[in-house]
Amino acid sequence: MEIFDQDLIISLAVLRSGGNILYPTDTIWGLGCDATNEKAVRKIFELKQRPVHKSMVILMAEVRSILQYVAHPHPNLATILDDFDSPTTVIYEGALNLAPSVINEDGSVAIRLVKDQFCRHLIKRLRKPIVSTSANLSGEPAPVNFAAISPTVKAAATYIVRHRQYEKQPAMPSRIVKIRPDGSLEIIRE
Repeated sequence: MEIFDQDLIISLAVLRSGGNILYPTDTIWGLGCDATNEKAVRKIFELKQRPVHKSMVILMAEVRSILQYVAHPHPNLATILDDFDSPTTVIYEGALNLAPSVINEDGSVAIRLVKDQFCRHLIKRLRKPIVSTSANLSGEPAPVNFAAISPTVKAAATYIVRHRQYEKQPAMPSRIVKIRPDGSLEIIRE
C-alpha cells in the first residue's frame, strides 16, 4: 500500500476518534481535526497556545458542502469560487453546524475549498469539513515546509502525515476575502 493511502486510512481513524493530524494542504502545512467536534477543536487551540477568540480556517472539498455550514451563501457562489486562480479563504456570515470554537464571535466562519488531492480525498471520505490552522505555536512564523515545523508541534500531533514531507519548496498562506452582496471581493489578506 502506498504512503498516500496509508496516510488517508490512518488520518481518517484519527479524525473520527477526536484526534488531530499534522498534514500538507494546498498552502502551508496545517494542524487539523474534525471541524464539527468541539473537543477536538479545543485540543488544537491548546496545542497551538492560541487564544480561543481567534477562529480557524475550515477546509471543504466541494461548493455544495458550504451550503450545509453557511446560512446564506451568495447566490452566485459557485461561479465566484470557480474564478479563483489561487488558494483563497472566504469569510462567510452565518456559520452553521460547526464546533462553536471555529466560529468567530460575530458568527462568521473562514472556509477554503481545497484542490490538493490528499485534502480532497480526506474530506470526502470523512464527510465533514476539517480544521486547517498553520502548524506553529501562536505568535511564531508559519512553517514554509515540513522541515520548518517545530519539534514541539510535531510531538503534540496525534498523527503526522508522511505524504509530501520531502518537499522543500516554500509554501504561502492563502489569501483571505469576503464576498460583497454585488459579488465583488473585499480583500482581507492578499
